[in-house]
Amino acid sequence: MRPALRLLPLPLCIALSLAAHADDDIPVDWSLCPVEDAVPLFPDAQPPKGDAASRDSLPTDIQGDQTVGIDGGLYNVTGNVTLRRGDQFLGTDDIEYSPEAGTYTATGNVRYQDSGMRIVADRLEGDQNTESHRIDNVRYQLTERRGNGGAERIEMQDAQGRMFGSTYSTCPPSQRWWELRAQRIDVDTDEGTGVARNATLRIGKVPVLYVPYLAFPIDDRRRTGLLYPSISMSGRNGFDWRQPIYLNLAPNYDMTVTPRWMSRRGLQLGTEFRYLTERGRGRFELQALPSDDLVWRERAEEIADPRIRPENYREDDRGMFRYNGLQNIDHTWQARANLYWVSDPRWLEDASSSVEGLSVFSLISNVGIYGRGRYWNAGLVGEYRHLTDYTLSEAQLPYNRLPRAYFRWEQPFGRWFVAGADTEVVRFSHIDSTTRPGGSRLDLKPYVSMPLEGASWYVTPTLAWRYTGYQLDDALAQRLSPTAPDASPSRSQPIGSIDAGLFFDRNTRFRGDDYLHTLEPRLFYLNSPYRDQDNMPLFDTRPMTFSWGQLFRDNRYSGGDRQADANQLTLALTTRLIRESDGREKLSASVGQIRYFEDARVTLGNEVPIEQGKSAWVVDANYAINDRWTIGTSYQWNPATSREDLATVRTRYLVGDDGIVNLAYRYRRNALTQADLLEQVDLSFLYPINPAWSVVGRYYYSLQSNQVLEAIAGVQWESCCVAARLVARRYVRNTRGEMNDAIQLEIELKGLGSAGPDNQSRLRRAILGYHRDDLYLVPPSELGSGADDDDNTSDLLP
Repeated sequence: MRPALRLLPLPLCIALSLAAHADDDIPVDWSLCPVEDAVPLFPDAQPPKGDAASRDSLPTDIQGDQTVGIDGGLYNVTGNVTLRRGDQFLGTDDIEYSPEAGTYTATGNVRYQDSGMRIVADRLEGDQNTESHRIDNVRYQLTERRGNGGAERIEMQDAQGRMFGSTYSTCPPSQRWWELRAQRIDVDTDEGTGVARNATLRIGKVPVLYVPYLAFPIDDRRRTGLLYPSISMSGRNGFDWRQPIYLNLAPNYDMTVTPRWMSRRGLQLGTEFRYLTERGRGRFELQALPSDDLVWRERAEEIADPRIRPENYREDDRGMFRYNGLQNIDHTWQARANLYWVSDPRWLEDASSSVEGLSVFSLISNVGIYGRGRYWNAGLVGEYRHLTDYTLSEAQLPYNRLPRAYFRWEQPFGRWFVAGADTEVVRFSHIDSTTRPGGSRLDLKPYVSMPLEGASWYVTPTLAWRYTGYQLDDALAQRLSPTAPDASPSRSQPIGSIDAGLFFDRNTRFRGDDYLHTLEPRLFYLNSPYRDQDNMPLFDTRPMTFSWGQLFRDNRYSGGDRQADANQLTLALTTRLIRESDGREKLSASVGQIRYFEDARVTLGNEVPIEQGKSAWVVDANYAINDRWTIGTSYQWNPATSREDLATVRTRYLVGDDGIVNLAYRYRRNALTQADLLEQVDLSFLYPINPAWSVVGRYYYSLQSNQVLEAIAGVQWESCCVAARLVARRYVRNTRGEMNDAIQLEIELKGLGSAGPDNQSRLRRAILGYHRDDLYLVPPSELGSGADDDDNTSDLLP
């Protein structure tokens, strides 16, 4: 029999109301959950077919032991009644249906299932003509997202519904760690909103939060309201409470206002405004802290410290502003901006809670237009620096580039040749123009190469010519050449190189596994004659750190103010063991050295010239002892001093499915002055004691200064539906080595949200491999400093 009965939209009021809280950016771990459902599978239900969008086009099949037609068009189906349509299933002992009136009543063992949920109830009745329905004594299980609960009754009228005496949790019935209860929940699916009245959050059987009125979204549409607060405690801030308030202003822009109260510092207001257009997007951030109590509490200490300049003292009213955005002009050109303002150079130290923030010497504001084509990229940029190291003066900041234009082009010509050019025009100016006068620079470097290659070899000769010319301020020209000032110095210098390599491979067997063993010798010859550059300024040029990559560059300086002279040959060798079963590297090892055939005469500042002979040996190796344990090292041995310039050792061990232990040692010496630059050890770990408990920690220590840089000790507990992370931290908060202490507790109700500081993100940065997917990624920095993005042009929006 196929009467025209449509299965009612039962899941709307349940699945959309409380389940909307279950969204999470990071996938939730449900592995500790028992194989248990609040509503078990229905053995007589068909496998779900299709989705909600296809239901209206499908017929409803009704089956039962007995069907009786009653006068007036009333049908009564009794005994093992089932209704099926697409992904929907309804089972009951008895159903009475009137096609003419559109009313129905199902009683006895009511069971409903679709692709998103399962329901059991005592009674189900409704009127399909008026779209009104009622369900009594309901228990439900969400299947698309984890969650279950019940309600005394559910009433629906068109797109509006009410749940009375409702509950919701992601915990199984046998382990009810938390549950959200509400006396009544009103749902409006057209508006996408829900309102819970007299809602109570219970941990176990103890009510911990009562909310008389709570509005929340039930779909992906954004709604104005409160976000989850963050609570922490630290020695510098005291009790720290942040309460974000989300404001949905329009479909394409919104704002988050975050009042923050710190018991030892005062009330801070933070705002974030975001917008999105068809051709661009952007974000404004503002943090304001008027009358910061930290200012007067530590003002005497500031005055007593001779390293802190008076102009860098904390301001009474403090804050920070940032704008980051982009706008597409067309498919080739894009405008981008990253702008900063800070009230005083000590703001970053006082606002940050990370060791990484100590290395931010300055913030860079930039705005520009960038373009990219098949064979070229270009940009016109303005760049300005803000001092964030309060032990320095603004005179020590690098030059601003206002503006800077660059154009880079590389294109193949026929089968044999590749031609290109790097061009840059910059105006350098300084905030302290009296002490640091500026000027303009043109840097032009055309080149042509002839890449020749075969299946196991390559040879690439390259010929380049570099011209750099200046137009200097009179004061700078006088300073560089007091006896004969030259406001337009220039340099013209040819550069030739040959890069060649071979690839050898063979099949080998090692410890029972088959491997591809490669041997990759490489030669790089560089020749560039000497040009006197003593009368040229130093605007943005620094020596590059000697490393593996430096073996194959045509200049040992960054920027355009110096081009090194060279007559040298790099000899390098790399070998690898690649497991044939899965393509993983068992071993990779590289060694290389530069042979200098002549003394290098170009120097920078007090740099010691490179003499004829050999550079330091550069060694880099990684070895996978097994699938869990890897070890790596980087080493530089200088034959001139018979000492190492660099030594790092790092090892990683994977514990079980989730644990990890990292240990690293780092040492670097200044190859010119032989002064020690750093010596550090870094131990971090996530060690699972059992499936529920684990300990986390980090010990980051400077052997050179006998100083703890960051120490973390914490414990994590996980159940099926609750997680807690308690972390104690001690870390360096400024360049003077002063420490800060913090104890932070985060409690996560899985599928609902978390309360407290985001310890998970903090541990993810401190412990590489805290999430296994991060093992080969560099942890994100705490705060972008607006570094150059010439070679990092973002993809244009579609």
